[in-house]
Amino acid sequence: MSDIAIRVENLSKRYKIGVAKNQHDTLRDHLMHGLNSLFRRNGRQPASGPDANLSDTIWALKDISFEVKQGEVIGIIGRNGAGKSTLLKILSRITEPTTGFADIRGRMISLLEVGTGFHGELTGRENIYLNGAILGMSKAEINRKFDEIVAFSEVEKFIHTPVKHYSSGMYVRLAFAVAAHLEPEILIVDEVLAVGDASFQKKCLGKMGDVARQGRTVLFVSHNIAAIKSLCSRAILLEAGHRSCDGSVDGVVDSYFVPETEMAATGLVSDNAERIGTGEAKIRFVQLANVSDKPVSQLYFGQPFRVTLSFDVLRDIQDALIEVNIGTPEGIDVVYSTTIDEGKLPTHLMKGRYAVNADFDIVLLPRRYSIGVGIHHSNGMTVDFVRRVLNFMVLKVAENANGHYLWDSSRGYVRGLPRWQIRQVVPDTVERLIRGGNNESIR
Repeated sequence: MSDIAIRVENLSKRYKIGVAKNQHDTLRDHLMHGLNSLFRRNGRQPASGPDANLSDTIWALKDISFEVKQGEVIGIIGRNGAGKSTLLKILSRITEPTTGFADIRGRMISLLEVGTGFHGELTGRENIYLNGAILGMSKAEINRKFDEIVAFSEVEKFIHTPVKHYSSGMYVRLAFAVAAHLEPEILIVDEVLAVGDASFQKKCLGKMGDVARQGRTVLFVSHNIAAIKSLCSRAILLEAGHRSCDGSVDGVVDSYFVPETEMAATGLVSDNAERIGTGEAKIRFVQLANVSDKPVSQLYFGQPFRVTLSFDVLRDIQDALIEVNIGTPEGIDVVYSTTIDEGKLPTHLMKGRYAVNADFDIVLLPRRYSIGVGIHHSNGMTVDFVRRVLNFMVLKVAENANGHYLWDSSRGYVRGLPRWQIRQVVPDTVERLIRGGNNESIR
């Protein structure tokens, strides 16, 4: 018996740009559309037809092929628009491919949309039974797991409340709890877990780890590279609809974080960068520089640095905060700073272009880092935020002969400068300190 859980061959998906013409004028058109759909489902696409020579189209996926063995846990990564969600929708039988096919062997559950299958007028309890039935659970199975589902979702107090009153976080907690307790052979999870808080995300990752350890297959799409590295044994990188890299997680992640040539050379932030926000402003330019304001992509150990960003304000913002954060490419935040950290009030930004400098005098330990920049309202609402916009490396050598980093690898991210004191004390000092004494004798 084959140990392949998912087999994808030459999978492609084409979308029309703009409004599609969703009609068939004649019986012949109806028949041709039906035949084309049948051919696509069987992996064969007619060479001609009404859609054969369209120029107003875009390929979300193009000739994707891979296999997933039973029990594999695979992370799928890529920038916005790379085709990740389209791939999962095709695997979940939500979207039909244009060409190629995907063969799924085993009971599959997909968690792609927050609260998919929920009815807003029904209570959480009623939706557990409804959603469970949609996902293939029997009533007896739901009864047996009901208490465990509710406890995992952390919505006990609201289980008899219609879910239309739930927050998005409550929605996703309940939806994930139902899906995770179905015990599928194949679990497909998109970035919806980002809605939950940090503790619930950790719980979800733990549950997915349990699923993986039980020998089930998991496909996990996320921008949380730390989660991908902790959970997955293999990763696939999608770029512009193509599978550009497939292999060990570390190798694929390294390929993902190679700085784009244009970004590294010019500091320009493309419109296709990973952005979130209301759109009242748009970040256009980010640059890392030394204290002499010379652009750099590497810093010496202990060297102060400057982050410069430029952005366009499209609508007046009364209470703006500018953010710069330094993190690891895996998504671990190391340094976070905003314009109000020095006690400044939120800034009134009128329409126009602005430039901001943020000078840092901290000692980052040698490793690769990533810069994220953002603009926010004082209430926390994000105007524009671009994550991992620029990567840089801190070297083990200093600018001068002193201060080199002494070790082969660093533990941690920032070097602190405490006041160290070493002294020899009498043997019972520790016991007296525990009891509250502070006048130990010194030899």
